[in-house]
Amino acid sequence: MNHYETVFILNPVLSDEQIAETVKKFEDFLIKNGAKMVSKENWGLKKLAYAIQHKKSGFYHLFEFAAPGEVVSPYEQELKREERVMRFLTVRLDKHAIAWAEERRTRLKTKA
Repeated sequence: MNHYETVFILNPVLSDEQIAETVKKFEDFLIKNGAKMVSKENWGLKKLAYAIQHKKSGFYHLFEFAAPGEVVSPYEQELKREERVMRFLTVRLDKHAIAWAEERRTRLKTKA
């Protein structure tokens, strides 16, 4: 099982219910296909560096998960099909990135 991280940006005109529904949809997709969720983060509404679909902001979400490699392609296909998702990026984490992500999570927990 490889470790992956996905950041996706949702359309800023969505309601809280629609955002929660979309996030749950992708989380359920991963779990159904054999992935194990390591971490989920809602980064909230942030300003974009450049306009995407004539929008200047978006709701950012981060998923960190462990999954077999064959899960990523259908997962990204689902992200592409969802009209609420403006952009996404999935990267495979190496051992150094995994350690950094764990440290980052512990730092966030101690601040909260």
